[in-house]
Amino acid sequence: MTAVNPARTITVRDAAARLGVTPRTLKYYEELGIVVPVRSEGGYRLYEQADLDKLARALRMRSLGFSLTVVTAMLQQPVDAAPPDGGRPRLSNTSLKALRETLSEQLGTLDARVAQVRRELKEAAALQAQLRRDLGYVERRLAGEPVEEALEQRRKERPAP
Repeated sequence: MTAVNPARTITVRDAAARLGVTPRTLKYYEELGIVVPVRSEGGYRLYEQADLDKLARALRMRSLGFSLTVVTAMLQQPVDAAPPDGGRPRLSNTSLKALRETLSEQLGTLDARVAQVRRELKEAAALQAQLRRDLGYVERRLAGEPVEEALEQRRKERPAP
């Protein structure tokens, strides 16, 4: 069992609260292999900052429409064994190439999503402007402005085609 510094870990309940999800979600992400929290002597899950960072990234990816399969593949990149000199494990060239492919695909998907959101925002802004003109017309009418004058003002507010 890995030595755990309790001051640098938090429980599943605290991790879930911090991330805005349920403890069951975190346990499910553990089942998928996205994170593997350390365990206390009593067998309780303890999350380190690196686990929280990885979970936050997974949750952001999910909120952007990435499937759990893609999220899992992205966050589970295999590492080679630790070098004999005791340094940190490194990704092999094969793993790096697979990671590059995964990242490129995800970037393409995200680029398409950003373009879609920009189109939706443009449409929402146009609708917002139309609703503001309609509201202005109604407010002028309620204030007693004659129909012809209120309509003329509304025509002036209309954007050029």
